[in-house]
Amino acid sequence: MSSAGPLLVAAGVVLVLVGLLAWSGGLGWFGRLPGDIRIERETVRVYLPIVSMLLVSAAVSLVLYLFRRWL
Repeated sequence: MSSAGPLLVAAGVVLVLVGLLAWSGGLGWFGRLPGDIRIERETVRVYLPIVSMLLVSAAVSLVLYLFRRWL
């Protein structure tokens, strides 16, 4: 590996883009997918974002696979 600089810059750009998308409301659907469990009572709130976290896991796995394949 010659330098980690370009990788860090790319990761920063991706984080900024995701942050802007979340801030603008573009990710309003995330966390409300079918399969995410939400129980709300008067005194208790339970939230289990199962499908949302499966999506995040699949995306991170794909990115890491492509990164390893690229190197």
